[in-house]
Amino acid sequence: MAKTILIVDDSNHLAYMLNRYLSEQGFQVMSARNGREALATLEYQTPDLILLDLLMPEMDGFEFMRLLRRDHNLPIIILSAKDSEADKVLALKSGADDYVTKPFSMRELIARIRATLRRADQKGLSLSQKPMKSDL
Repeated sequence: MAKTILIVDDSNHLAYMLNRYLSEQGFQVMSARNGREALATLEYQTPDLILLDLLMPEMDGFEFMRLLRRDHNLPIIILSAKDSEADKVLALKSGADDYVTKPFSMRELIARIRATLRRADQKGLSLSQKPMKSDL
């Protein structure tokens, strides 16, 4: 069964390009333009992985991760133009599993997605489950 990826990014162009490329690679793709839309999406469907921008209107990536981590233990890869070490460290401390700086190579992104999904599968996580206290 194809893995599902949720793209959370306010750039229509980037979301379209990611959707097209990921679909060609065999993934099912969902999109949200900001953190609020993404949280609403999660109420009816749970993806296997989230690609998340940090700089978005209404709810940025950091706030989204804070709220998401209360209920879900889904893998998150940050896609951001923010390239300082401090931003990367803060995102990883906030719950991201990986961080990719824009612009990026689609081939590298696919490799990172597959590696992150492989690690999640090896942990035996039911990705839709809430994190257990021992996971926190």
